[in-house]
Amino acid sequence: MGVASLVRPLPQDGVPMPEVQREAGQDARPPLEQAKSHWEMYRTLTYELLKFIDKQDIDEFLDVEKQRYGLVMKMKALPESEDYRKTPECQALIEEVVPLDKQIIYKAQSWLNKSRRKNAAVRSYDLTALSSVAVGNILNRKS
Repeated sequence: MGVASLVRPLPQDGVPMPEVQREAGQDARPPLEQAKSHWEMYRTLTYELLKFIDKQDIDEFLDVEKQRYGLVMKMKALPESEDYRKTPECQALIEEVVPLDKQIIYKAQSWLNKSRRKNAAVRSYDLTALSSVAVGNILNRKS
């Protein structure tokens, strides 16, 4: 099951699209059920984040992160989220998600460090900074 089938894509700025906001306002479920649904979707998106960081698919990873951020904003806007958070069911869910979040952070930092090292290696061979000086003269200098 792909991410596209789970959630709607968000625009580049990370703010939910207007139709998503209308649907949230028209949700006929009790607020506590909405909170439960949000937390379950948060867990699903966390697993998706881990999957994409493992594949090193950073574009998809960033898209899912934007979706998860939008979901967190919805959760904060719903006061019943805090009530649901205190339930044993949600506590078990949080215990499941926290280690996954730590893995994601570790893997994202690792990817960022590798990317920085690669960029530094590429820049070390970049001769554009020396374009004002004749490169042949620097390399052939005998003194």
